[in-house]
Amino acid sequence: MKAMTLREIADACGGKLISPDNAENLTVTDITIDSRTAGEGSLYIPIKGQRFDGHDFIGSVFGNGAVCTLTERPDDSLRKPQIVVESTAAALQDIAAYYRSRFKNLKVIGVTGSSGKTSTKEMIYSVLSEHFNVLKTEGNLNNEIGVPKTLFRINEEHEVAIVEMGINHFGEMTRLARMVRPDIAVITNIGTAHLEFLETRDGILKAKTEMLPYLAENGTAVLNGDDDKLCTVNSVKTSFFGFGKTNDIKAENLVQNGIEGTSFTIVTDDIRLNAFVPALGNHMVMNAIAAFRISELLGMPAEKAVTGIRNFKNIDGRFNVIKTDYFTLINDCYNANPDSVKASLKVVGSLKGRKAAVLADMKELGDISEKMHREVGAAAAENLDTLICIGPEARFIKEAAESAGNGIKAVHFADNEEAKANIYNWLEKDDTVLIKGSHSMNLSEITSFLKEKKF
Repeated sequence: MKAMTLREIADACGGKLISPDNAENLTVTDITIDSRTAGEGSLYIPIKGQRFDGHDFIGSVFGNGAVCTLTERPDDSLRKPQIVVESTAAALQDIAAYYRSRFKNLKVIGVTGSSGKTSTKEMIYSVLSEHFNVLKTEGNLNNEIGVPKTLFRINEEHEVAIVEMGINHFGEMTRLARMVRPDIAVITNIGTAHLEFLETRDGILKAKTEMLPYLAENGTAVLNGDDDKLCTVNSVKTSFFGFGKTNDIKAENLVQNGIEGTSFTIVTDDIRLNAFVPALGNHMVMNAIAAFRISELLGMPAEKAVTGIRNFKNIDGRFNVIKTDYFTLINDCYNANPDSVKASLKVVGSLKGRKAAVLADMKELGDISEKMHREVGAAAAENLDTLICIGPEARFIKEAAESAGNGIKAVHFADNEEAKANIYNWLEKDDTVLIKGSHSMNLSEITSFLKEKKF
């Protein structure tokens, strides 16, 4: 982290610096919301959560070397530098916005969408890292707490930062984008995730495109042109990617190479380049051409971009292929929504041999949850031989799959423990098994369990 003085920080968040000493010029080289990680050079920002209030731990951070704390409750007896604010959560975002503004030459890419945000971010990182020093969001730090953590990791050596931005309510993207101020805004799709809060796909479009007014001057929105909602966006400079002929960059000549990946041709007005992505699914090709378009916008040599696509490695839980002695597991258990599950089922259905899936509840679907789960069940019947469902909502997946009349073998279990006790009665050796459900369903337990199956 690039050092900031306490005066800079107080000004950035509109806080009042109080200290027994003249501390304005003291510098901070780390910002943390976790009192356990506060150390030499730290600014501690206590956040009030559902179970804990970070203010209760202010006293401990100075003993570990912290320079200063933000606080909503100033303590005159503390005799240490404090910056008093109305809301520490809002101040965290104000400081992050200021910190990002200090890097005038940095190119920032904001990535959002109903599904595929993380795999798209990883693809962009794989491509751009062939030419630039790149920072990216780690883990699931894509919300109003996580995005500041990512921004505070920016240093002078970074040329590009890729910031994943996840939301489920109106107004959240505005707060994220005000911090990130992207030069390039990427939106993967407008699907059916978070309908409980955003109500309709038009609502999701409105919420996601809250990013666009915060694009840098001369910035570009890189959008999925095959998406019927995104293709209507014209409020900013746009570049559309997809398979359709009207897109600015498209993929043609797709050839699936089993679980090894997909060959395709990248096509623009000026180039035709053969490429290969070592990952399953047409959605990964979409990610690749989006990343290629970004590389063009940043002036990167095309050959390096193609190399970056070929070198792509997805992170655990995002459509990873795991070959065991008994199964081919497709570990896509990090999260799920109706669109992503149906897309994954279609990919699995295109593979050779027996196909099975372990599908669990999809969350945040509100009043249409049953309808969406039944749609997934119909898609499962079209693409699978065996279907294993886990969770109260997943029973609708099983019912719809069986009623489709395609002869699919289907079973429903109440929870992971019941599934693990019975799952081997439903799977056969050499099955390809998709594992997918919302993050809270903990399907990583099922993945780990199936990995241990021996002859």
